[in-house]
Amino acid sequence: MVTPAALHSAAVPRVQSGLDVLVHHRLALLRGRRFGLLAHQASVDSRLDHAVDLLRQVRGARLAALFAPEHGLWGAAQDLVPIAAEQDPLTGLRAVSLYGERREPTVAMLRGLDLLVIDLQDVGSRYYTFQWTMALAMRACTRAGVRVLVLDRPNPLGGAIVEGNVPDPAFASFVGLYPLAARPGLTIGEIARYLQREHGLGGAVDVVGMRGWRRAMHWEDTDLPWVAPSPNMPTPDTARVYPGGCLIEGTNMSEGRGTTRPFEWVGAPWLDAHDYAEALMAERLPGVVFRPARFRPTFQKWAGRVCGGVHVHVADRARFKPFLTGLAIIAVARRLAPRAFRWRRPPYEFEHRRLPIDILLGTDRIRRAIDRGQPLGAIERTWGDDLAKWRRRRAAALAYR
Repeated sequence: MVTPAALHSAAVPRVQSGLDVLVHHRLALLRGRRFGLLAHQASVDSRLDHAVDLLRQVRGARLAALFAPEHGLWGAAQDLVPIAAEQDPLTGLRAVSLYGERREPTVAMLRGLDLLVIDLQDVGSRYYTFQWTMALAMRACTRAGVRVLVLDRPNPLGGAIVEGNVPDPAFASFVGLYPLAARPGLTIGEIARYLQREHGLGGAVDVVGMRGWRRAMHWEDTDLPWVAPSPNMPTPDTARVYPGGCLIEGTNMSEGRGTTRPFEWVGAPWLDAHDYAEALMAERLPGVVFRPARFRPTFQKWAGRVCGGVHVHVADRARFKPFLTGLAIIAVARRLAPRAFRWRRPPYEFEHRRLPIDILLGTDRIRRAIDRGQPLGAIERTWGDDLAKWRRRRAAALAYR
């Protein structure tokens, strides 16, 4: 097991995050500045030292404000739980919540700051809310005349593969404020650049890039330690299935919350595990194997009930299509148990009118196609042209080979 002490004496990792680069090479960006920090529990350097602790010690600069996304600054809260402001035990500063009644800093909250530093580990999926907290913070900083400094971090899924549909702006929500592919293949810094270029967010936005990261890298290639960016993202394997696994939240099936394998174990009490696994294997999806699984969630959907379902095993990362796999998991369950399957009702992620599955997908067309029993291949072809156009728009934001 790798311990923090061992990390302090270890060689420099293959990849240096934006936080590592800032602290070891570019502290001049902070000196003379009164700055705020938007961060969470995974905002650590390669030695597992947290950004709050590192940046409050910078000479000639003052950490004057803290902001927290979903799950809070230290990641204690579960999903969909509004977060209240809390006092940070390390600095004594009030950590302002940007997940709840207010999701965007006010001008008053930013008053007196020269700079807002954003250091958020993303997981490479459109629905993950941290990137949208960043987007709203960028917008607020433009109004307040505050510069933004984004510290880049690896996309755990790599940056070479793009997959999934591109949302209709009419379905914008906090799980997709601006159109991104379901698996956009961008780092958090590249997302900031994209939002600035394509949607005019952020007046003065700078990105501290990583060193050593390449688009073909998955998390395991970086040599960086993994810290769960949210309570149900315990490993890089979780992130790998999440672009499809999160779609299960839009149904009455368990996405594995309340188990040790969230988003990898999916099912419901009304499914037979072996029949379900066999039907999913018959879809011949690339790079994935479905093993029959039974599990009992300890909280959230079907808490205390034994669910029949599958364990999603990624057999080939290069061929695996998480978004298409998530649609298959839903479509097959609906086909096998049409009387028991239900689409989840709102509210969900601050949306009270549209169905959760529709805001996750950024359209109601895919849900309607599944209801009609349309084949998965035909559904996948419906977003091909839009995805190709989006990839071309994305190209200008790419910062790594």
